[in-house]
Amino acid sequence: MVESWSFLDTAESNFRPLVVIELAKGTKEETIEWFTKRIVDKKADGGAQLLIQPLVTENGVENIYLVGASHLRLLLGAETVGLVKECSDNSMRTFTYSSRKTFKHFADDNHNFLTMAECQYIIKHELENLRAKNEKMIPGYPQAKLYPGKSIVRRLLTSGILVQIFPLHDREELKKLSHSWYGRVKVGYQPLDDIRCYFGETIALYFGFLEYFTFALIPMAVIGIPYYVFAWEDYDKYMMFATFNLLWSTVILEVWKRMCAILTYRWGTLLMKRQFEEPRPGFHGVLGINPVTGREEPVYSSVKRQLRIYLVSLPFVCLCLYFSLYVMMIYFDLEQWALDYHKENESNFSSLMLYVPSIIYAIVIEIMNRIYRYAAEFLTSWENHRLESSYQNHLILKVLVFNFLNCFASLFYIAFVLFDMKLLRQSLATLLITSQILNQFAESLLPYWLQKRYNRRMKKRMCSKKTDTDLSLAEQVNMEKEMGTYLGTFDDYLELFLQFGYVSLFSCVYPLAAVFAVLNNITEIYSDALKMCRVYKRPFAEPTASIGVWQLAFETMSVISVVTNCILIGMSPEVDALFPDSKMDLVLTVALVE
Repeated sequence: MVESWSFLDTAESNFRPLVVIELAKGTKEETIEWFTKRIVDKKADGGAQLLIQPLVTENGVENIYLVGASHLRLLLGAETVGLVKECSDNSMRTFTYSSRKTFKHFADDNHNFLTMAECQYIIKHELENLRAKNEKMIPGYPQAKLYPGKSIVRRLLTSGILVQIFPLHDREELKKLSHSWYGRVKVGYQPLDDIRCYFGETIALYFGFLEYFTFALIPMAVIGIPYYVFAWEDYDKYMMFATFNLLWSTVILEVWKRMCAILTYRWGTLLMKRQFEEPRPGFHGVLGINPVTGREEPVYSSVKRQLRIYLVSLPFVCLCLYFSLYVMMIYFDLEQWALDYHKENESNFSSLMLYVPSIIYAIVIEIMNRIYRYAAEFLTSWENHRLESSYQNHLILKVLVFNFLNCFASLFYIAFVLFDMKLLRQSLATLLITSQILNQFAESLLPYWLQKRYNRRMKKRMCSKKTDTDLSLAEQVNMEKEMGTYLGTFDDYLELFLQFGYVSLFSCVYPLAAVFAVLNNITEIYSDALKMCRVYKRPFAEPTASIGVWQLAFETMSVISVVTNCILIGMSPEVDALFPDSKMDLVLTVALVE
């Protein structure tokens, strides 16, 4: 491996731009010269040994640079990051340059052995691992301190010198993917392998889970339609549906584990070794020595972090939960007012007014969820977690607890305190449908409309300059750098998590919940695909072996679903009639079934 680096040349005649680096306007020349030199320097000298060129436009050279790498450099980088590829004997193994001939489809002149997404991931890894040697500061910026081992890119980002780093789209490949993915309405599976090749495993796995979950909802929807038609007004005849519900919510998650393992083994990420996690960019503290790596890096007391969590974050979350319950009680007051108004007037208008409190409450829930999300992000960042995985776990826990109580507390209250199945059906239907409409608008329609307006302005500007219909590289970069940044799959999984809760917890009293969920997910597949291809910048590929902590979140919801449906079954007149004398026997039986 060491010998391989020594003969690697940084120059290549056919430069292929893969990643874009945008520096802030007015960045000092000495900073640019130092940073670009570190990018092209040899590995032995602490550089990344990549290729870099400035983007030349009609206005001259701007502070935008294109980064690429030679074919040999990318192969050596593939070994560094531990990519797993398929061998000639159909087994999956970690790629090594010395045994490259044993891998399927490998040839010295085959530059497509690594996908474009894998090449961009390798470059991102090398840029993020550019570390300070003896520098005490960023040249030209004394306030931007450095110390040996500090990530240069992360310091440039936090100092505002580096605006953004993003991978370039491949216009031809994107056009092919768009056509096969969402370009025509069809009944069939998504091209998950193509999505994985273009966007990476994390995004492909999300779309795989979305597709699987949509198909898993179909049996619930098929059973729900006749159940709705023939037993709609008889709310007590929900026992059979609840029984199927609790079995369904358990089985689908177990089957998904197998599906996920099949996909990630085929993609090579199931066998990838976990990379050593570096401190997250926002982590700060006093300089010290890491006992594991021996490198100098910020050190922050875990005691201080725990104090922040338990003395500030936890009370704040509890206060938000109390406020959510207070809003819920206001909603029930509105429901009572609407019911009294209907009893007094008995008109079509008064019948419509019965749904108004639920619609208002659903909108308030969405607003509260989004406001709380910003507060949770601020608090979790303030807690100063060292690792990105720890930060994400604490953020997800905060958001899930609040969203669960905010969205489902009223349904539990109606079902197990008020025992009003008619109101439960009405509330569930209104909350589910309203939240789906709001999410489709906020996450897909609005961003798409804004991006389309921007693209229209850009095309007019290009037409006025009499440019060709095909975008030049400079025009492509300028268009993509203004696109929105995809912030990850967090919001997408959260939406599915809440939808799974609506369907699995109480859909026995509103059997059409699964039908609306299927319809929403079908449109979600197309709108999310459109969003990824047309609205946002291309995200960097991130290898992953599972959906991570979301698997645990869905399994927790499944457990709560089993308990809820067992209690609903125990409350049904059919089961209650089997225990006329002893209610304790009924309680014990329900507990045993759980």
